[in-house]
Amino acid sequence: MSSFLSEEWMSEATEALNAHDGFSTAISGVELSLQFVVTDHPTDDELSYHLVVADDGAGLAQGTLDDPDVTVSNDYETATAISKGELNTQMAFMTGKLKVAGNMAKLMMNQGVVNEFANALSSLDVEY
Repeated sequence: MSSFLSEEWMSEATEALNAHDGFSTAISGVELSLQFVVTDHPTDDELSYHLVVADDGAGLAQGTLDDPDVTVSNDYETATAISKGELNTQMAFMTGKLKVAGNMAKLMMNQGVVNEFANALSSLDVEY
């Protein structure tokens, strides 16, 4: 069991994404980079990680990208609730708990990637 948003979690999540049929189908032919910024993290004031989709594969890693397509910001409580399936991203956005900046058109065109991202990671055994 890995700790949520740890390096180990990033590695396990990358494996889960690339092995998930729905996610693999959703990313076919897609190039997309998402930067995530999580505030109020228990071990860090702010934790940044990113998802890069290219060449029909995906990778999650801690750190920041120079020029992401989209940046998603929320606090740790919201990120945890989304990860556990207690809150969906649309509701988090509509209630102001999740902020999105960048190429909104590209994000909307690739909504299937975002949906399947959550589905693929729902099976991970995670410690919060």
